Amino acid sequence: MGLVSFLSTVPTLLPNTPLSSHTSSTYPVRYGQINCKIEINGVGRRDVLKCVGAAISLELVAGLSPIPSPVVEVAHAADLIQRRQRGDFQSNIKSTLYEAIKAKPELISPLLTLALNDAVTYDKATKTGGPNGSIRFSSEISRPENQGLSTALALVEEAKKEIDSYSKGGPISYSDLIQLAAQSAVKATFLASAVRKCGGNEEKGNLLYSAYGSSGQWGLFDRQFGRSDAQEPDPEGRVPDWSKASVQEMKDKFTAIGFGPRQLAVLSAFLGPDQLATEAKLATDPDVTKWVEKYQRSRETVSQTDYEVDLITTLTKLSGLGQTINYEAYSYAVPKVDFSKLKL
Repeated sequence: MGLVSFLSTVPTLLPNTPLSSHTSSTYPVRYGQINCKIEINGVGRRDVLKCVGAAISLELVAGLSPIPSPVVEVAHAADLIQRRQRGDFQSNIKSTLYEAIKAKPELISPLLTLALNDAVTYDKATKTGGPNGSIRFSSEISRPENQGLSTALALVEEAKKEIDSYSKGGPISYSDLIQLAAQSAVKATFLASAVRKCGGNEEKGNLLYSAYGSSGQWGLFDRQFGRSDAQEPDPEGRVPDWSKASVQEMKDKFTAIGFGPRQLAVLSAFLGPDQLATEAKLATDPDVTKWVEKYQRSRETVSQTDYEVDLITTLTKLSGLGQTINYEAYSYAVPKVDFSKLKL
């Protein structure tokens, strides 16, 4: 069996009542009401339609809302601004990480393991641990299972300095940055694989990945942006030493965090520095081997679709274990415009 490494590769609204010559009508909607004062003697159809249209619009907004609310208000411009701020900030973070990883591609594997080891401290029973940035503490990064990851953490710390220097919404958390660094490392590997399949031509490789890659699968991962950092190391004994652990020990750990053999196989590149050795070990287990073989075959194809989609899906779940996401994190107040100074 050949081994191919990941690292190489409109409800009714109007009441049925007649209108008097001067009517103040309330058009009900599901979560609120619109009051429209209508003067019949001098009103045109367009004015009536405006009022009805407003009611319809509000009803539609209410119908689209996933969470019941006592009142549905006009669309909040502030929410849209926050989304744009967070999106722009995340885009800049990825650019910083891209350049950092491009300069030190040898840190791709340690960055992946760094993200994994920070996340698998999650304990379902106590709802503690998980991808909370605790691995940044010296007493945790120095543990045997984290041997060789200090260089990856150093890259994250250097990137954090640059990112914090241009952040308008406060410093980025280590927990967010470590998981985003893993995402960037995965993307860099996918892109490098596409370039190799194009004979080393970067332009063609980029086109290949744009056409056949799975970039669109990252949507949920990107929305999980706003984790809080732990203020102390996670307890010892929650992370195996992947290079020494048996397949059964690996399976037991993955079961403990809600994963199975499939996720174990697809994350083989995260389980220590030598993916080929890890996959050879995993292939000895009947529960895991079929998934190892499946992903090996997928990596040999042009698109790698099965492998990429499963890896992105698993990494997304991994990066959110036990975390409460603050969807307002990194947003900031926009200076108000003094309209009195505007010349019309």
